[in-house]
Amino acid sequence: MVKLVIVIALVALAYSCEARQFSRCELVRELRRQGFPNAQLRNWVCLIEVESNRITNRVSRVNSDGSRNYGLFQISDRYWCNNGPTPGKDCNVRCSDLLTSDIRSASVCAKRIYNRHGFRAWNGWRNRCQRDLPNISSC
Repeated sequence: MVKLVIVIALVALAYSCEARQFSRCELVRELRRQGFPNAQLRNWVCLIEVESNRITNRVSRVNSDGSRNYGLFQISDRYWCNNGPTPGKDCNVRCSDLLTSDIRSASVCAKRIYNRHGFRAWNGWRNRCQRDLPNISSC
């Protein structure tokens, strides 16, 4: 039993080491690096702040439809990522790949969602960001 607790603690530590909470300006710089359009940056920053508080390993509670949302962009496992050992669903990615400090997979998936549905795909954006976008001019 003690060995099991130690193994779980080590796995949790390794998992948390891959997580990151971006500052607002760090996030702006990273989104630029990932090729997000400058004209949309305020919307993306707002979405991420509302959905995940800029934390890469955020996993939501179970939604009413039984799904969960993963990572910086809070991407749903209902349509977009697979919880199994192999990549899958519309983004052809594992949900666990959306939880690391390397946000390349999450960015590609978020752009795919946006290209199909726009920002309205995210409840947080619809509820908060349509009215008030953050100031990123100092970034």
